[in-house]
Amino acid sequence: MFHALPRSRAAGFSLIEMVAVLVLIGIVATLVVRGVAPQFGRGQVNAAKSQVKIVAAAVENYYMDVGSYPNGLQELVSRPSGAGNDWGGPYIREAQLKDPWGTDLVYRNPGQHGDFDIVSLGRDKQPGGDGNNADIGSWQ
Repeated sequence: MFHALPRSRAAGFSLIEMVAVLVLIGIVATLVVRGVAPQFGRGQVNAAKSQVKIVAAAVENYYMDVGSYPNGLQELVSRPSGAGNDWGGPYIREAQLKDPWGTDLVYRNPGQHGDFDIVSLGRDKQPGGDGNNADIGSWQ
């Protein structure tokens, strides 16, 4: 004899349960992003400060070898015409001439704060600003 088993509710999640889980995941993700985003911005600022110092050191190394400051940062990467045998580069890699936001570092020779200035324009890529948008200079 054949006995039929009683039908039970199908296994799985209902649409309402899935939506509730997605909403909770969204809330947790929002809280995590809000907590991490400011630290990420500070990390980029600290990376830019380090980058400016590295490029400034490369400019000083160029000066020690050649006896004058470069006319542009590209002279740190490839031998300028007329540099002679004193040029001991490359002093830096091409990729190191950009800040963490992908913007070319600004080089001033003569500088406003010393013999030369190296400047990252910050997250906003514009002169001036404050917070993560503030300029970062080699004299700071």
